[in-house]
Amino acid sequence: MMNRFVALLFAMVFCVAAATPVDAEDAVMIDKARTALVFIEFQNEWVASEGTLRQLLVKDEEQFQTAIDNAARILEAAREAGWTIAHAGLDLRRDATYQIFGDASRALGLRRAIQNAGTWTGDGARFPEPFTPRPGEFVVAGRSGASVLTNSTLDAFLRNNDINTVVFMGFATHVCVESSLRQAHDLGYNAYVVTDAVGAFEDHQNTYFRDQVLHHFGASISTGGLIDLVEEAGS
Repeated sequence: MMNRFVALLFAMVFCVAAATPVDAEDAVMIDKARTALVFIEFQNEWVASEGTLRQLLVKDEEQFQTAIDNAARILEAAREAGWTIAHAGLDLRRDATYQIFGDASRALGLRRAIQNAGTWTGDGARFPEPFTPRPGEFVVAGRSGASVLTNSTLDAFLRNNDINTVVFMGFATHVCVESSLRQAHDLGYNAYVVTDAVGAFEDHQNTYFRDQVLHHFGASISTGGLIDLVEEAGS
């Protein structure tokens, strides 16, 4: 009886803790030597004003453009200070990323949508400035899911470089960013999301992610807070 009571008490405490948001600005555990800044899909499909996906899906432009501008500021500061940078995109020109799923007409979700829309090919897959990868910056390959960690080279890169913390920016908040956050948590990484450097199709999707999802799998940090950390750590 006592063992059941202890188990129940532990479960209650765990659930309360899991449901309590963590203010990353008060308890940031970002060590430069063991952290990678991961830029998710800063490619023309999203970044260019005429990008196919941006034109098709983004309804609230202000929050989306703000995410692009803030990520550019973070990238500039990180490059200046010599932080580890990873570019996680999709590129069906080079990767057979979604070919493993076979006939698009029989696939579901993103696997079907990407093949039917013909996105992530041609100029849409290009990383425009300032997000064009530079020498020494890691470019993720082999990805086969919404999460940038699924079947890709990112997990091996992080582990081989003794990195235990990832900071995510990019698109879309409620799809690939959320999927990446969840998987990073489950793989044992400390995961942060720069909440004003991610963009959703509509702003209410950002709000739901921040209020209902993020604190279960990681923590938030702002562009200003991250830049301060980057600059304080130096090169």
